[in-house]
Amino acid sequence: MKKRMTAILLLFLALAMVTACSSPAPAAPAGGESAGGAEAPAAAPVVIQIGYENHPGEPVDLAVNEWARLLEERSGGNMKMEVFPSSQLGSKNDIIDQMLAGSSVITLADGAFYADRGVPDFGIVFGPYLFPTWDDAWRLIESDWYAEQSGLLEEQGLKILSSNWKYGDRHTLTKNPVRTVSDLQGMKIRVPNNTIQIKGFEVLGAAPTPMALGEVYTSLQQGTIDGLENPLPVLYNGKFHEVAKYLTLDGHVRNFTTWITGTQFFNTLTAEQQQWLMETGNEAGFFNNELADEATEETLQLFIDEGVEVIEVDIAEFAAAAEVFYSLPEFTSIWSEGLYETVKEAMQ
Repeated sequence: MKKRMTAILLLFLALAMVTACSSPAPAAPAGGESAGGAEAPAAAPVVIQIGYENHPGEPVDLAVNEWARLLEERSGGNMKMEVFPSSQLGSKNDIIDQMLAGSSVITLADGAFYADRGVPDFGIVFGPYLFPTWDDAWRLIESDWYAEQSGLLEEQGLKILSSNWKYGDRHTLTKNPVRTVSDLQGMKIRVPNNTIQIKGFEVLGAAPTPMALGEVYTSLQQGTIDGLENPLPVLYNGKFHEVAKYLTLDGHVRNFTTWITGTQFFNTLTAEQQQWLMETGNEAGFFNNELADEATEETLQLFIDEGVEVIEVDIAEFAAAAEVFYSLPEFTSIWSEGLYETVKEAMQ
């Protein structure tokens, strides 16, 4: 009997040992250390891909790389940004589709684009001569109206991270001189294919011609168009001044751009990570604006050095002619009532 009890006790002991060996190890205490005092593995950093059309070396590209540096530094390596210039991640719409599907991606866009994404009032920020100065633009992005529009965009799945990036003043380069609004009458001016920019030149008497930028040089040579508009560095880098020798500094749009990501991804970040991402984006925006101003001054001198006639016009005359844009039925039928007056007041 005693031998039998001893055998049973030995069996229970063996089972207990097997159970103990197969049980999971106790959780490491708070603070990242295991029971023995060793550091637990650090969490993998959040990796974000940022894609855009601008090429390496342009102000936007240099500023994006500064953003990546600032974000990694501010987060202590908790967040990293992979940079993809020259449309390496695909077109703007390709990237938007990725972010709407929840991918950790960022790209740049503007109000004219958001108007086509379910927030029609946002399109007014691309209207002609809306901003008398850049300070007016910066006041608008700090306004309650802008915050409201950004909230409506979030309902469409897109989160604006930063809005203080200067893309540049858009000017006009033509084959014949434009010194007054009447000189634009009937001129075929290449514009991007969106209603706001098309109508913006129509009200000035021009014949806006939507066209891919890559087709412009040959079209100028062949007489298909008479000119184009864009910020100075874009006009110069395209070498369009080789066939169009008159640069009119009409500044019809003060073009600021914004950076967006998907709300689905943004909401996976902690409050601290969200703050790091947005704060460093704004800091990089100030860096971009300094580079953009320098590039504009340098480019203007290059135009002069290469024989382009630079024409300064009466901006008030052009702005007065453009005023009718804000009462066109194409826009008033889809904009909120009194939108133009609301936006002007928001700048004050």
